[in-house]
Amino acid sequence: MTDERPSDPAAPGHRAVPELRASHADRDRVVEILRVAAGDGRLTADELDERLEAALSARTHSELAALTADLPAAGGGEQPKDLVRITQRFGDAARTGRWVVPRRMEIRSTAGGVKLDFTEAVITHDTLRIDVELGFGGDLLLVTRPGVVVDADDLEVSLGDVKLRAGADPHAPVILRVKLAGRIRGGDVVARPRRRTFWQWLRRRPLRYPALTG
Repeated sequence: MTDERPSDPAAPGHRAVPELRASHADRDRVVEILRVAAGDGRLTADELDERLEAALSARTHSELAALTADLPAAGGGEQPKDLVRITQRFGDAARTGRWVVPRRMEIRSTAGGVKLDFTEAVITHDTLRIDVELGFGGDLLLVTRPGVVVDADDLEVSLGDVKLRAGADPHAPVILRVKLAGRIRGGDVVARPRRRTFWQWLRRRPLRYPALTG
């Protein structure tokens, strides 16, 4: 019978298997998981900063795996669409509850309203660009949550209002930056946090947000 013994890594002639090197895509994937986890409340701002720094400097897969071993995968396997178009006239359209945020949106509205509620949305990337064209009576409402920031610097307004209200926690790590661009000719754009119910206000209970991922 042959005497089989485990190989000794320290034995002469033994060759260690090199660890697989991480790519830029591997690092980006881990960074996304960390950002989503921070938005869910699983990581503090300090922990996020520390892990992001480690992720961006990681050289191997094992180094990256250690940073996300105690976290769920981003997005729960749900893939965002590259583009979603909403065209609304004389009525309302909404994205509420659990919906997957796409990478880009085109919104056209005249005499109607469009509501995008990010309270329970599944966010798998850090930027959403929305091309907006609002005619007379067309409104766009963005309901934000901590970590969702709205940028309206590229909006051209000829008639209408743009009102951006900061969230209750301005120091929350940014998990999604919504960039608005396009024209407003008689409509309004409003971005605000979710409002408390009467009983929440009466009892002074803070708003609680569900997880962003599945």
